[in-house]
Amino acid sequence: MAERVDTRSRGRRLVAPLLTAGITAGALGYLFAVDPNEPGHYPLCPTKALFGIDCPGCGCMRGLYSLTHGDLAGAANHNVLLLVFIPIAIVLWIRWVMRAWRGVTPAVSVRSLRLRNRTMIVVLVAILAFGVVRNFVPYLDSAA
Repeated sequence: MAERVDTRSRGRRLVAPLLTAGITAGALGYLFAVDPNEPGHYPLCPTKALFGIDCPGCGCMRGLYSLTHGDLAGAANHNVLLLVFIPIAIVLWIRWVMRAWRGVTPAVSVRSLRLRNRTMIVVLVAILAFGVVRNFVPYLDSAA
């Protein structure tokens, strides 16, 4: 299978990744200004509201608030997975920008597709396991 070449202009190819970066920056700016630790500013997590337990994502907003204020320990206290997934998201975004810049998407082999699928399954199982374990280990809760 051959690599795919995008014939659109470079500017057009870069719209989606740069728009994503802009929206993310705007959301983080709003989060920097409005503290999620103060009640009434953001909706309650549906899992927390309905079942009274922390989902794997509980504490991410408060963790991002802590990160935007330079508090790495506070972010880890709210949701330790956040510190794992933010660097991964940044690397994936950079790869997206580089592919958009070049206009070439590499071919997907059967081997790379299998590896991608296995990786996704491992990540989902790890997230689900974290979601279960964090409700039984006191220092892994969302520190609400």
